[in-house]
Amino acid sequence: MPMAEIPSEVVLYDVRGRTAIITLNRPARLNAWNPALHEGYFSSLDRAAADPGVRAIVVTGAGRGFCAGADMEMLQRIDPENGIDEADRPPREASGRTWTHVHATTIPKPVIAAVNGACAGLGFVHALACDLRFAAEGAKFTVAFSRRGLIAEHGSSWLLPRLVGQSVALDLALSGRVFLAEEAAQLGVVNRVCRPDVLLEETLAYADDLATNVSPTSMAVMKQQLYTHPSLPLAEAVAESDRLMHESLTRADVVEGVRSYVEKRTPDFSPYVADG
Repeated sequence: MPMAEIPSEVVLYDVRGRTAIITLNRPARLNAWNPALHEGYFSSLDRAAADPGVRAIVVTGAGRGFCAGADMEMLQRIDPENGIDEADRPPREASGRTWTHVHATTIPKPVIAAVNGACAGLGFVHALACDLRFAAEGAKFTVAFSRRGLIAEHGSSWLLPRLVGQSVALDLALSGRVFLAEEAAQLGVVNRVCRPDVLLEETLAYADDLATNVSPTSMAVMKQQLYTHPSLPLAEAVAESDRLMHESLTRADVVEGVRSYVEKRTPDFSPYVADG
């Protein structure tokens, strides 16, 4: 599929095999966040979610950065009395597209961030919101908000403690300090650190393994479980899991999963179809 551009070229969309690649494309600004990038990013996520041929999604940045946070030119237009200017407000913010749009049933496919460079503020939030994070050696991370007079924005106060624990989350959020990919891996912020020249290829190889060998329906249901069950009482989580397991036993995927294993071949799972 040829490279498509959404909109005004600030977000690039490509499909390689069964994996969609979403590239934040404002390299001269280290992919700093603005309304056009916001709209293009979420439109691209929705596009990948709706495409039955896409089974995994990789998000990365063009140039030297992943996303350096909100565009400073936009932040400089903030009015102390009225807040952010309407022209700078992301258009989807009012229509329910939150910063954690990649979670659970909204985007039922695995979303993997390939953090190629600077990942700060809103960029950090977007990396946290992805299901998994691979990072280039030496990539710089910072929550940053406290050093701009802001607070833990857009669900990062929910996401970060679940990855690293309360004490580490407080350290990273309160200090706004810069930490590198290697420490991010030790803390649990990222899953894998790669050489910069192979980061995207290693991320795509992982995504391709999911897209080729894992049931899309299993992944969609597991995303829902893992994002919602930790907030439930244990008995409710177990009861819900039992119900979902019973449903999975009625699907053709379980037959194909067992048969392909016995026959030592690649499974041929059906695309995920949302209920209703």
